[in-house]
Amino acid sequence: MSTHPARSLSRVLEDFGSTLLDLEYGDAEAAGEIGGVGIHDPHDEQHYPQRAIVLGVGVHGAEQTSRLLRELAAHRAAALVVRGPVEDAGELEQVVSETGVALLALTRGASWAQLAAMLRTLLSEGDVGEAGAHTLGGVPSGDLFALANAIATLLDAPITIEDHRSRILAFSGRQDEADTARVESILARQVPERYLRVHEEHGVFKELYRSEGPVHIPPPSIGDEVALPRVAIAVRAGDEILGSVWAALRQPLTPERDQAFREAAKLAALHMLRFRAGTDAENRLRADLVTTALEGGGGAVHALGRLGLVTEPLLVMAMGLGLARGAGEDHAHLTAERQRLTSALAVHLTAVQPRSAVALLGDVAYALFPVTGEAAHARERAVQVAANFLTRTGERAGAVIGIGSVAQEPAALPRSRANADRALRVLLSGESAQRIASITDVYVDALLLEMRDLAIANRDELSGPLARLAAYDTKHNAHLVETLRAWLDAFGDVIAASASVFVHPNTFRYRIRRVAEVGQLDLQDPSARFAAMLQLRLMGPAESGGVPAGPSSGSA
Repeated sequence: MSTHPARSLSRVLEDFGSTLLDLEYGDAEAAGEIGGVGIHDPHDEQHYPQRAIVLGVGVHGAEQTSRLLRELAAHRAAALVVRGPVEDAGELEQVVSETGVALLALTRGASWAQLAAMLRTLLSEGDVGEAGAHTLGGVPSGDLFALANAIATLLDAPITIEDHRSRILAFSGRQDEADTARVESILARQVPERYLRVHEEHGVFKELYRSEGPVHIPPPSIGDEVALPRVAIAVRAGDEILGSVWAALRQPLTPERDQAFREAAKLAALHMLRFRAGTDAENRLRADLVTTALEGGGGAVHALGRLGLVTEPLLVMAMGLGLARGAGEDHAHLTAERQRLTSALAVHLTAVQPRSAVALLGDVAYALFPVTGEAAHARERAVQVAANFLTRTGERAGAVIGIGSVAQEPAALPRSRANADRALRVLLSGESAQRIASITDVYVDALLLEMRDLAIANRDELSGPLARLAAYDTKHNAHLVETLRAWLDAFGDVIAASASVFVHPNTFRYRIRRVAEVGQLDLQDPSARFAAMLQLRLMGPAESGGVPAGPSSGSA
């Protein structure tokens, strides 16, 4: 628990420094209460909150910084943030002393937008429920499980609090008094798909989200399953649907309990907003700490210390969604799915190793997983843990996980991340049928992908024997490149190679002789065979069509 007030500069530095902010000059304790966040715009008249933290976006050099510090002193600002590293920082110490405006530096690579959002979240912590500093309606602020138990007591029924996608955010006790569907929902933290389909078919959600009061839902008829009736009420913040509260009832609500349910929904809105704000801030801060640790720079040790991971070897996991899962799905749905899987991975890993840290960075969820023992054993352990997670999520989720190398010290974390990314790329590219792989398992495939990138970047074209064969195929509608590929894949076994392309062995023998003649290729030369095989893998025509040879390739 911090000893600094939530709206103080000292608290800001305690929560964000040095992973995000460094105090260059000034007295954080003397800054007093922070009044808000402002963004400096040199082309507009400035109106800052009293005692603001001002973000000096685009401010560089001692001259610009000194001028802005003096301007901010007139506005009674508390602090100025500029992009680090600060140029000619020594020249600014006297200006800071004169103006009383503290000077902070934003870590290189950190986002101004993210910093602004995190500052506003932190500074607004005390804004909700001022009368009861840490409670809302007698329930700890943002504690949805305590709220669910309170509502269950009012209604004398087991309760779930769900988001607008029917995912379980919290639940009360006494769930054993409900039915199989409720127990299944609690275990999966998601209402079963078969019940969602029935509710959608009967218009339950439409009625729920347009009604101001409780909606009574008869038990659905699904095979031999026995379910209790439900009563649900939407949770709103203005026009926004935050979710809903569901009660499994054995008896209808009395008028008094109906009114209590309506009041509870209003209270639930405050708690869900507070819960969301706290979760967002925590997720952003954790993502910043994980990002700083993965970069391996000067702040890595401090970030790992904040995460409780500074004293032991670590291994990076990288999780992404496979192409099949992402095809045809909208961006918002994919973003929600990535966040859901990231949260699930965090729960899974912390159950295995409590000091694990997981954060969603862009489209990839990264995990810092503490390991022990020899590197090979550590990788095997990580693969097994990740495999157990993928088994639980099922193939429908489409997640794949790349495992990096073991980092014995913080400076080695960037290499572990790079190797996890390389393994993940192989899995996402379709080069491997696996859903999980260590970089040691797919190193050659990763190397080939990188070589292919280099060939594309250099605008390389087919050359030598392969170029001559591709040009011949294009001109004569022949299949010499396909024949060479099949022969190489079969290690020269004509019977196996001919079967793979569905031609008679004698026809295949004729074609392979034409390959040697047209391509001017010595198939007895190991170096020539390797060069042809490598070029086919990197940039050669695919079985389904073919990449025509470039103009400089020549022909037979």
